[in-house]
Amino acid sequence: MGGRRGRMYHVAPSLSEINVVPLVDVMLVLLIIFMVAAPLMTRGMDVTLPEARNAPVLEEERVFVTVPKTYEENREVEIDDELLPVDVLEERIRQLMVDRSQKNVYLRSDRDVKMAQFVEVMDLLRAAGVENLAVVTLLPGEQ
Repeated sequence: MGGRRGRMYHVAPSLSEINVVPLVDVMLVLLIIFMVAAPLMTRGMDVTLPEARNAPVLEEERVFVTVPKTYEENREVEIDDELLPVDVLEERIRQLMVDRSQKNVYLRSDRDVKMAQFVEVMDLLRAAGVENLAVVTLLPGEQ
């Protein structure tokens, strides 16, 4: 057999540790994407308010109910920033008015909403116990 042994293969030790650098890179990229995209996803309804010449400036805590242009199709209104079906509007307003001494609601509506739909929402607000219902408008020249 001479002094030569059979060919020896060098076997590398198995990787027992996971390389987390690529994982961290991917996570940072996803974090940046979500940080940029999140503010773009929070968007309110587009409402074109009608104009009024004389409107008082209000300084109390207010509850806004918005009737959007799409009310006829989806029958949804917005209370402050909460979008909900008109079927639950009366109960939700009752919940909001329980602890308030002044039961005031400010109603906004797109100018393209039909008067019958606007009055329907007003009736629901009155049935919920709203004492003072104010219609929000824009002064001429405001946007």
